Amino acid sequence: MGKCDGRCTLLVICSLQLVAALQRQVFDFLGYQWAPILANFLHIMAVILGMFGTVQFRFRYLIFYAVWLVLWVGWNSFIICFYLEVGNLSQDRDFLMTFNTSLHRSWWMEHGPGCLVTPVLDSRMAPDDHHVITVSGCLLDYQCIEVLSSAIQILLALFGFVYACYVSKVFQDDEDSFDFIGGFDSYGYQPPQKSSHLQLQPLYTAG
Repeated sequence: MGKCDGRCTLLVICSLQLVAALQRQVFDFLGYQWAPILANFLHIMAVILGMFGTVQFRFRYLIFYAVWLVLWVGWNSFIICFYLEVGNLSQDRDFLMTFNTSLHRSWWMEHGPGCLVTPVLDSRMAPDDHHVITVSGCLLDYQCIEVLSSAIQILLALFGFVYACYVSKVFQDDEDSFDFIGGFDSYGYQPPQKSSHLQLQPLYTAG
């Protein structure tokens, strides 16, 4: 029963991670955030692999999923630090999310709740193929939305890591107990083999 509960809980966590990652992937595509797009794709593949390992009792797949979650926590921690401009990080100078290929920002910068976007015409600050805008009236800044999204990812990853370790430990214990009772024991019981050689006895008759 404990194994079933752990597996079901892990599947629920993986499902929530998959929904959150797909939702995040859509908005990152809209904002041309190439680095998060790549990270989200790898995360989606790892979550699917974790779900497969949970359903099919694959110990190694769960270990890979747990290791990836550690990297995923580190990546989302970096995103939080980036949008909060911790240390020397600066959104106005570092365009790490787009691999320094464009000046695009988060999609939520212009489409956040209550945001009013006003284009600035005839601005000399705008480079080629870009325009300058002013954003006002936002009920929630885009930095807060990105930080909140990363915090949710970290929370789900922590729960997923704990349950992945628990379920993989249960799988390993089941394999060890199966080996102990002779499931893969080559020295287990073997039925007596029938001899393929027939022994002929002489037949005597009374003369």
